[in-house]
Amino acid sequence: MEFVSHHAILVVSVVKIAVLLFIVLTALAYLTWFERKVVAHIQSRLGPVFTGPHGLLQPLADGLKFMFKEDVTPPGADRFVYVLAPLLSFSLAITALALIPFGPGTISILGQQKPLAIAHVSLGLLFLFAITSIGVYGVALAGWSSNSKYPLLGGLRSSAQMISYEVSLTLSVVGVLLMAGSFDFDSIIQSQSGRWLGFIPRWNLIPQIVGFLCYFTAALAETNRAPFDLPEAESELVAGFHTEYSSFKFAMFFMAEYANMITVSCLATVLFLGGWLSPLSSSWHWAWYLPSLLLILGGLATIVDGIWKMRGLARVILPFMGVVLIAVGLLCTRPGVIGVVQGPFWFLLKVFFLLFFYVWARGTLPRLRYDQLMDFGWKLLLPVALANLVITSLVVLLVNR
Repeated sequence: MEFVSHHAILVVSVVKIAVLLFIVLTALAYLTWFERKVVAHIQSRLGPVFTGPHGLLQPLADGLKFMFKEDVTPPGADRFVYVLAPLLSFSLAITALALIPFGPGTISILGQQKPLAIAHVSLGLLFLFAITSIGVYGVALAGWSSNSKYPLLGGLRSSAQMISYEVSLTLSVVGVLLMAGSFDFDSIIQSQSGRWLGFIPRWNLIPQIVGFLCYFTAALAETNRAPFDLPEAESELVAGFHTEYSSFKFAMFFMAEYANMITVSCLATVLFLGGWLSPLSSSWHWAWYLPSLLLILGGLATIVDGIWKMRGLARVILPFMGVVLIAVGLLCTRPGVIGVVQGPFWFLLKVFFLLFFYVWARGTLPRLRYDQLMDFGWKLLLPVALANLVITSLVVLLVNR
């Protein structure tokens, strides 16, 4: 305890990092389950269903499989760079989340008042772009170090694609920066508070709808997701830059992709969707109980599903999970808790809908050809992002005169 009292700042920082890592790694695991379930329903299939109730233990089974599979390093590969590439991709994807604020204000931990973020940086957006821009090296190095033609082609494709669409992605958010007048995430969110006509949230999504569409399209390409998953075009390149990877190294590339999806969704929420701000009026006091209501209803539905539809051990596991959800929902009604959960609830709800759109796009849209991909990025997306920037600059200039 003496060490904790003398190094409270260090201990609190380590605790925050550990909690965020646990939450993010759990979210990454179950984001794969969520994607497989949603795509399966889009295609009239069941998806994971046998490993645990509703396939909920499938991420655990996949993780164990990756840990115990044989780790093969191809002959002729640059061993240091070959190992460095997946570690670089995964660590950068996780590090970017440290800058995201998940709620307003501060919370008290061991007597220290800390924001709901790992690090609060006044140039937050600039730092985040600096971190994510290095991510291309992980993919490029993976393709080069494998000493194989298909990974090399996949790495070259990915480098060209990510650099091309990063230009449009950066330009698409400059309009938001001009309107907010700051790089700080908290300031950008606070600039979206208030309402138009008394009921329309003042989110940047409305005046910057073109910027949002450019941003999200470029984000799909930046994260190598369908219909822009050309670096992993299985029909052409086997599996692209990670063809020669196996075991946990392949899993790290897999987790990095999903972590990047979460990062760009969090960033879109901050820049265009009001961050942690509620879309409902602050005068509607009943809205404060929405997190509790959803948790309690979800718990009741889980209990009913477990008792009526499940068999074997699932008839015990699901009702237990339902009781836990109900207990957490009741806890969120406590006076000291209800105010704290509002910001993270609305923030995570918006992120969830953006992630759902990611999965929806994968299950709906066909893959583009590579020439179509590059033409779309340079000949359509970039000019539209530039036009949006110029028009926003003129409007901001006229308004502030």
